[in-house]
Amino acid sequence: QADLVESGGGSVQAGGSLRLSCAASGYTYSDVCMAWFRQAPGKEREGVAHIYDSETSYVASVEGRFAISRDNAEKKLYLEMNNLKPEDTAMYYCAADSRFSCRHSPLQPSSYYYWGQGTQVTVSS
Repeated sequence: QADLVESGGGSVQAGGSLRLSCAASGYTYSDVCMAWFRQAPGKEREGVAHIYDSETSYVASVEGRFAISRDNAEKKLYLEMNNLKPEDTAMYYCAADSRFSCRHSPLQPSSYYYWGQGTQVTVSS
């Protein structure tokens, strides 16, 4: 059983920055695919970024502004978010699953079984 706990959300003005963290436990951390998703009210959950080993991918809307990273020793996943925009406002979730599960569609929610409870990010104009 994997446990994922997000932190670091908050309220910022447009152009500001936040760093989200996700603390993981309960599985072999280094051998899993991990990702950040977000969901705004009334919208579908959207894949933001994924990481497996040195492989990363991002949704087009955050390319160049967000950076995903992980610390295997600390079992933590991070999302550095810069130049935030009001449209980035959402609940942000971290997710994890085996490489086998996420290898084809790493930014699809259906590729992940383990999810955190989320952390809210609000960006005001």
